[in-house]
This record gives sequence, structure tokens and C-alpha cells, in this order.
Amino acid sequence: MKIAKNTVVTLTYRLTDAQGEFIEQTDEPMVYLHGGYDGIFPRIEEALEGKEEGFKSSLHLEPEDAFGTYDAEQVRVEPRSKFPEPIEIGMRFEGVPEDPEEDTEILTVTDLTDDSVVLDANHPLAGVALRFAVEVLDVRAASDEEIAHEHAHGSGHDHEHDDDHDHDHDHGDDPASLH
Repeated sequence: MKIAKNTVVTLTYRLTDAQGEFIEQTDEPMVYLHGGYDGIFPRIEEALEGKEEGFKSSLHLEPEDAFGTYDAEQVRVEPRSKFPEPIEIGMRFEGVPEDPEEDTEILTVTDLTDDSVVLDANHPLAGVALRFAVEVLDVRAASDEEIAHEHAHGSGHDHEHDDDHDHDHDHGDDPASLH
């Protein structure tokens, strides 16, 4: 079967930066609903359109096709007193702990002083050109339920906890979500 709108695609990938430095690879195959449902980067979906099981390719994505360009305006400094101790570079927070009205964007601690914390809301891979080595393991027709829910089932999504099947998914900063 060829990959087309409303097919479920199972694939593996290996992600490196443009210089070939390893970032991550799939431990378990990734499963997504093909056809513009935001389960994978649009540029990868476009490259897979019409392909079949067994297809292998290495795809280059510019930052704007992956996690976006780096935005210096997404970096800010906050008083260290707003954060729990111990705090370390690389820690991530959903919003600033002492600002409950603050947007709940994911913030990464990039620098520390005695009095302040430098936070970056950019995705860790923002501004990075990426190379995806992909292999299509399976292609099948999506069920009516998968199409209605706008994602593939059997890919780790738990419907027992869905209240309204609205499915406004947020896959966060995980490169494995590929979108």
C-alpha cells in the first residue's frame, strides 16, 4: 500500500544535526496518521507521500521545516528567588514557578548567577538544521475512528482518559513527535 492521506505509517528514524552529530533515534517504531494531522513534520510527510513499506531515505530539514529558527526574544532573566533550590543549568520548567498567571511555556535554564536565572523558551533544537534517516516499516489504511480522532491508535495514546475526544494534542518538545 502506498502512503497517502488517511493511511497509518509505521517508521523508524535516526536524527542527527547537519554535521552528522547524533541527536536521537527511535527505540520503538513511530506510528502516525498521514495526511496533515500534525503527527510528523510536514516536510517529512511530503517526502513520504506515495512511498511504500521498505522505503528508506535521508531527509535534510532546515530549521524552519523542523523546530523553527532561534528567537533571541524568547530568552529572559528572572530573579533566582522565584525558583526552587537546588537549581541547575539544563533544568526545565513549565512557566516561572512563582508566576501562576504566567504563560505555561516550557523554559530551559541556560545560565545562573547568584541572583538571577536565564531562561530560554526556544525549543532545544530551534535554529538547528536536521537530517532524518527514515525507514518505512508498514503502511495500512486508517480506521474510521483514527480519522475521526486525527491520530493513529496503538501508538501510545490512551483513550480511556479522553473525556471529549477533542484531542488538542501537545507533544511538547520531544523530537520523536516530529512536528
